[in-house]
Amino acid sequence: MWALDKIKGTTTVGIVCSDGVVLAADRRASLGNMVISREVTKIFQVDDHLVLAGAGSVGDILSLVRVLRAQARLYKAKVGKEMSTKALATLTSNVLSGRRYFPYFGWFLIGGYDENPKLYSIDMAGGITEDKYVSAGSGMEFAYSVLDNEYNEKITLKKGVKLAIKAINTAIKRDVFTGDGIMVVIISKEGYKELSKEEVEKILKKL
Repeated sequence: MWALDKIKGTTTVGIVCSDGVVLAADRRASLGNMVISREVTKIFQVDDHLVLAGAGSVGDILSLVRVLRAQARLYKAKVGKEMSTKALATLTSNVLSGRRYFPYFGWFLIGGYDENPKLYSIDMAGGITEDKYVSAGSGMEFAYSVLDNEYNEKITLKKGVKLAIKAINTAIKRDVFTGDGIMVVIISKEGYKELSKEEVEKILKKL
C-alpha cells in the first residue's frame, strides 16, 4: 500500500463471482494533469483462463505482461497444463519483489478460473492478497464505496459485470484521472471474453 501515491491515472476493479471473475478498468492515460490517451488497454490476457489488470506506468505494465506471458507458455510446454491463478500470482509477486530497488510502478490484479474463480491483488513490492473484490488506482476510494455496499459472495457473472461497471463509472464521475470509457473482461470455465463497447454502453444506460 506504500506505493499508492505513485499509482495514479486509472481505476481498476476485480470481482469474484459464483461462476467466474470480472475485471474492469477505465481507458484514460494521464501524465500529471494532461490526458495522454483515451484508448489505453489496462487489462491483458496472459493465458486462456488468466488475466492481469494494471494501474500505474503503462510501460511497466506492458513489460511485466510480456514476462508473464512468456513464463505461462514455458510452464504449459514443460508441465503440459495451464498455470494456475495462484501460481501466476506467486510468479508476479516474485518478479515484483526481485525488482524492489528498480520497481515496476504499478498495482496489479490477477484473475483466473481454475476449478474455482480466483482473484489476487499485488502491490509493486510483491505483497500479495487474495480477495473477493478489489480496486486499485487513483479512483479506488470511489469504486470501493460501491463494492463495499453491493457485493455479496453469491453474485453471478451477469450481476458482477453490472457491479464492476457501476464501480468504475462512479470513479469516472469523481476522479479526474479516471475516464474515457470502460473495458470489461470475464473469465469463466469457458475462458476469456471481452465485452464490446456496445455491450458496456447498454449496461451503463440501465444503471
